Amino acid sequence: MMAGVGTYNALMFEREWTMLKQEIQDNIVIARLADGKTNAVTMETLKQLKDIVVEVNENDALKGIILTGEGRFFSSGFSLPMFIGFETPGEVISFFEEQEEILMDFFTCKKPVVCAMNGHSAAMGLILAMASDYRIVKNHPKIKLGMSEIKIGLGLSIAQSAVMRFGLDSDKKFRDVMYFGEMVDVNTALDMEIVDEVVEEENLIPRAKEIISLWIDTPNRPFIQIKQKLKADTLGQIKAALEQEEWREILTQTLLSKDVKATLEFVQATMEPKKKPKK
Repeated sequence: MMAGVGTYNALMFEREWTMLKQEIQDNIVIARLADGKTNAVTMETLKQLKDIVVEVNENDALKGIILTGEGRFFSSGFSLPMFIGFETPGEVISFFEEQEEILMDFFTCKKPVVCAMNGHSAAMGLILAMASDYRIVKNHPKIKLGMSEIKIGLGLSIAQSAVMRFGLDSDKKFRDVMYFGEMVDVNTALDMEIVDEVVEEENLIPRAKEIISLWIDTPNRPFIQIKQKLKADTLGQIKAALEQEEWREILTQTLLSKDVKATLEFVQATMEPKKKPKK
């Protein structure tokens, strides 16, 4: 954690973790997903993100969070080798109990959270985007965004589903994104209201900073109360469902299924770099 930090100007503080690179510019935390080729999300990533949320909530000097990525991906979603490696129900349940709590914390961060998608965004990557308060994506013809879980045999957890529904703000949009499982370009994503803005690369972080400052730099910071009220009902629904529904058994059956594991292994193989033939 960034314990004891005070007031910041420009780039005066920088820290690099295994999965996230963190810096502070203009009193705004910029967290960059930086794990391999596709910035896959692991539990370590989520724990680091949780630490950032705690610090931003507790430190008055900090205005908010920009979540972005490095390279051609914002994030491909959860690490497939991690999912493939689950062997027991206990491993699955332990992971998702912690994941649900961290996702709720990120979703309800007191300060503004802007997702600045620098590249491809899918699965948990897009869920983190939907958990943010505003979504901006870089204008590039090759960038694709979407949720292809239905095509590989996966559903969503309780918190993931609620966050997606909240972000899309419509059962119809949720249906279209989740049922069809298509990866769409940035302009289609804008038309579908998956993102709020499409901007040129050089404007991605500056525009994210602008939104955060616009929302939080007001007398008494009423944004904090407004956001809490806006998300209170969804948060309550998530907590109630986690207590009342049999979600643990469903997730366990899904992620320990031989068919699902085989599909995940196939997808992972297609993402690995091809070896050049020996001469």
